[in-house]
Amino acid sequence: MDKGLTLDRIAVFKDGAPLVALDHHIAPGEVLSVMGPSGIGKSTLLSVVTGTLPPAFRYTGRVRLDGRDITDAPPQRRMVGILFQDDLLFPHLSVGANLAFGLRPGGTRAARQKRIDDALAEVDLAGFADRDPATLSGGQKARVALMRMLLAEPCALLLDEAFGRLDTALRAQVRELVFTRARSRALPVLMVTHDAQDAEAAGGEVVTLCAPAGA
Repeated sequence: MDKGLTLDRIAVFKDGAPLVALDHHIAPGEVLSVMGPSGIGKSTLLSVVTGTLPPAFRYTGRVRLDGRDITDAPPQRRMVGILFQDDLLFPHLSVGANLAFGLRPGGTRAARQKRIDDALAEVDLAGFADRDPATLSGGQKARVALMRMLLAEPCALLLDEAFGRLDTALRAQVRELVFTRARSRALPVLMVTHDAQDAEAAGGEVVTLCAPAGA
């Protein structure tokens, strides 16, 4: 059970009080959907995995990714990608420059440009490298954000209400795009969402969070 993302008896506390707990293994290519009411700690759970837990919280347990214990690793060394509701594209950079931000350092300029062009072609955005992100539709921005994250070569993918701002038709399209790309790369996916249709589309196990006893 080494491959994949393991949340080993994770329990999160705020001001000493229990907030949320999860003990689960997500295999490569699988999606675990985590649902629950606002304030239950879904996004806080993701911050445990990314190593960005705010100081007001603490947690117990371990986080493992492909057999590596990443619990104490700095965020930039965890090899975990995350997508939010907002695309978070840099407005002062072109589409191509946004994608370049996801690439690891090194390689020739030509090789890096080819990876950018290939990534755009993969999501039907060939020729968009010089475009201003402000000129893109919501669906196009979502595709650029996805490929920027994938170019960083993560070993796991987190989705924080990632489809929440998209209209119904676009939501289904982007969901399918994200899940297909994650499966093709054998990425374990941890998704938090309020939307049961997101969880249904993911096709994996669903966990509904409840406040721990004594909370």
